[in-house]
Amino acid sequence: MKDVMIMAQTNINIRMDEDLKKNFDEICTELGLNMTTAFNVFARAVVRRQGIPFEITINDDPFYSETNQARLRKSISALNAGLGKVQDLIEVGDE
Repeated sequence: MKDVMIMAQTNINIRMDEDLKKNFDEICTELGLNMTTAFNVFARAVVRRQGIPFEITINDDPFYSETNQARLRKSISALNAGLGKVQDLIEVGDE
């Protein structure tokens, strides 16, 4: 018979916006998790990576996202290679 290691359990309390909690709980449920399991998954990822497992920035402007920056670099390369396409600017007014 194998020995089973029983880990000590502890409780934590956190404060969270009520709507955020509701939305988080709904998503956890859709994923087949409860909130405790989700927080444990997060905690294990933090310990494994020795840091937060996703990028945290103060700049949330989508213009500066890596996806958009890559698209802009591709467009600039195409323009520099003479592959640009002239577009007409159509202004829409209040009529």
